[in-house]
Amino acid sequence: MSSSVPVWMWIVGFLLVLGPLVTLHELGHYLAGRIFGVKAEAFSVGFGKEVAGFTDKRGTRWKLSALPLGGYVQFAGDMNPASVPDREALARVPEHERKENFHYQPLWRRAIIVAAGPLTNLFIAVAIFAAFNLAYGRVEAPAIVDRFAEQSVARDAGVRAGDRIVAIDGEPVETFMQIADRVLMYPGKRISLEIDRSGDRLMIPVRIGSTVESDSFGNESRVGRIGIYAVEPRIVPVGPVEAVTLAGRQSVDLVKMMATGIGQIFTGDRSVKELGGPLKIAKFSGEQLSLGPQAFVAFVALISINLAFINLLPIPALDGGHLAFYAAEAVRRKPLGPRSQEWAFRTGLGLVLALMLFVTINDVASLPLFGG
Repeated sequence: MSSSVPVWMWIVGFLLVLGPLVTLHELGHYLAGRIFGVKAEAFSVGFGKEVAGFTDKRGTRWKLSALPLGGYVQFAGDMNPASVPDREALARVPEHERKENFHYQPLWRRAIIVAAGPLTNLFIAVAIFAAFNLAYGRVEAPAIVDRFAEQSVARDAGVRAGDRIVAIDGEPVETFMQIADRVLMYPGKRISLEIDRSGDRLMIPVRIGSTVESDSFGNESRVGRIGIYAVEPRIVPVGPVEAVTLAGRQSVDLVKMMATGIGQIFTGDRSVKELGGPLKIAKFSGEQLSLGPQAFVAFVALISINLAFINLLPIPALDGGHLAFYAAEAVRRKPLGPRSQEWAFRTGLGLVLALMLFVTINDVASLPLFGG
């Protein structure tokens, strides 16, 4: 248990983060279906037994379910909340009802409906970042080395104060933030810095330093540092268009960081202990909530991108798995066979459940309450 944030704040933060994000994610699916005239039989926030709900005039059951770890929209023709089709039941659907049936929609419509959920999460994050950019402007600092940290691999490699870093591994660098982006996720990696020193171009090889950093709550993370500081940055006001385009780039950068982190876990370059599940999300939610509205809303944007990223993974039972099936259907000009789909969905569901169990055990082991 956190020494400074009570558990009740974990619970409140968790509900305030996941509740709206899951609802809006599923609302993206629902509204896309509505646009194409597909009937939604159920809209659930949470899984399992229904706790409360009502049925609207269109016949959709809106409900709150017992397990608050996700949600679903069950469209007409779905055999279950995972949108697995029942081919025998579909064959018996009367002609006049097929226009409202999800599985009788053209492939492109089904793809849009499935993609609408993760895209909604991305739009939420972009909207939050755009609002911050519009309110606070953007930070601008040139890629010039002003001074060094006490321990600096860049200084040890031959970099000097006043040097301008113009490229890293051949990729151009214009701002100091771009240097941080190329370094943060790659502790221990060898890179080549192209330096402009008073008009002379130099190539300096550097091995990125690895350091474990802690925040004010004691949460640790392993990051890459080369031990340089920028000149005094300035804040530049931005207009609405630039605020949105900048927010888009910020969101894409976060997705790249997530993909890099997952890849490093698979290759063994990063510990599986850095994976987090519901308990860690609850802990971090409570901590950010305790820091105030701005920190909490920024955390909401981060989790929204996480939800989009996870849901777009090509794992059967997730949105990305459905999109992968649709891609195969587009190539084959016909859907995969019922047995193949059922096998894939069962396997995908097993993977998801196994991952949920693993990250939950990982969370419990890492909590100070349990001696972590």
